[in-house]
Amino acid sequence: MTVYIVDIEPVESRYTKQWKEHLPEQLQRALCSDSAVLDDVEVISGGDVPQATTPGAFLNFGGTNVYKSNQLMQIANLFCRGVVKNGDYFLYTDAWNPTVIQLRYMAELLGVDIRIGGMWHAGSYDPQDFLGRLIGDATWVRHAERSMFDCYHDNYFATQFHVELFKDTYRYVDDASVKVVGWPMEYLRNSMDMYKGMDKRDLILFPHRIAPEKQPEIFRDLKESMPEYEFVICQEQELSKNEYHNLLGEAKLVFSANLQETLGISWYEGALVDVIPMVPDRLSYTEMTDAFLYPSVWTESWDKYLENKDRVMGQIKDFMMNYYGYVPAVRRVVKKLDTEFFSGEALYKHIRDSR
Repeated sequence: MTVYIVDIEPVESRYTKQWKEHLPEQLQRALCSDSAVLDDVEVISGGDVPQATTPGAFLNFGGTNVYKSNQLMQIANLFCRGVVKNGDYFLYTDAWNPTVIQLRYMAELLGVDIRIGGMWHAGSYDPQDFLGRLIGDATWVRHAERSMFDCYHDNYFATQFHVELFKDTYRYVDDASVKVVGWPMEYLRNSMDMYKGMDKRDLILFPHRIAPEKQPEIFRDLKESMPEYEFVICQEQELSKNEYHNLLGEAKLVFSANLQETLGISWYEGALVDVIPMVPDRLSYTEMTDAFLYPSVWTESWDKYLENKDRVMGQIKDFMMNYYGYVPAVRRVVKKLDTEFFSGEALYKHIRDSR
């Protein structure tokens, strides 16, 4: 079996750049112990892409289609040359990739018995996502998403929350194809080691994209109201990954008022270096931890925030003033996140068992 990773374009400021380096190695290690399972892991890359994302978005809306089109050319050429064999596995690290329709087309018409898995991040079914906000329930996008879902033999989600969000829109799906596996990010445990033990200062970070669903205006208002602390919106600083991780190493608190989150990588990165995650009791956060959650209503909207601003500020002061007393609880949270949500073991097992 050859595993083809149809990857998501690597943007320097996103975890996608780290996936480019670490995921093939992790998958190779997980499968290479059984020579009857794996022949090779190959990455189907779309080449260079603009590093400037569309403002507020995860990707560049033009560049992502150049990338995917280049991937399609390579996949088609593999079939034309007879390289793809029965039993091969195609893993899409972003399931929202229309080329999967053409992959399934070629495989079935040419009689090649492959298996396809896709990792879902977001889509129009999430009203807080760009597709949900700008396109919504337009017929074309809903049919396209459902078609892509049905093309995958294995539909991977990082959290059960995300599965339920998807099924709120697409009620009748093949449950057998749905796998909740966390994401293959075990490399973070080692890559964050060098930032542990740094001197902490009264620093509070907003590590999210500057987008409406992340409610940065709440963070900015807190900054104005609490001058005794340093508040930094990371994306405004145009930081390298190393610079960003250095900030995490020095911070005491990561703050979220997110209205969209199907996993939440930045708060895990922070927790790895003893940063308290102050997160709302909603979305994927509720599933992932029972510690450090504040009542969802406090930041459900700008108006709700204003009604509860004193409570939000009070919680921040408690976390900051008693920071070192909370560190042991942060480390307990990390242990759960390590095994249940930021490990690729379940994903690798599904691929291994698919042979």
